[in-house]
Amino acid sequence: MSRTAAALALLVAALTLQVGLFPQLSIAGVVPNLALLVVIGAAIVRGPQYAAVLGFAAGLMVDLAPPSDHVAGRWALAFVIAGYLAGLVRRDAQESAVAAIATVAGCSFVATSLFALSGLLLGDDGVTVERVFTVVPLGVLYDVLLAPVVLPLVIAAFRRLDPRPMEAVR
Repeated sequence: MSRTAAALALLVAALTLQVGLFPQLSIAGVVPNLALLVVIGAAIVRGPQYAAVLGFAAGLMVDLAPPSDHVAGRWALAFVIAGYLAGLVRRDAQESAVAAIATVAGCSFVATSLFALSGLLLGDDGVTVERVFTVVPLGVLYDVLLAPVVLPLVIAAFRRLDPRPMEAVR
């Protein structure tokens, strides 16, 4: 299996869980963003450019997955920026679990905030300032709680896809 196909398979698995299982476990309508965790894991292993491209694919998949009720491209933009930022801090995140969790928190905040702000700018009916102040902290908290379980698996998968030493990948 090629690296691209394997990365897309990881995204499809994450997105399937995100839209299939986690709506049953939502908190105030907020579900964890597993596709974003895959992008962050890829960013930690492969760097900012790879994560930005994978983030675009992941965000577009989230944009088009049911029950999508917003303008397509909002999650894609948010994931590109979050993936790129995660890739910029990958050296620190790779060496420390605390730094990896902080990366997840920061990137989740950036991605969710960008998505919400784009909804406000585009006049999305479901987005209000009060809702943003509820959803963003819950989304970040949910992502951070799942990161210790999901992120090591994603990082191990991406390392297995590209077993070169990290210095050779950089």
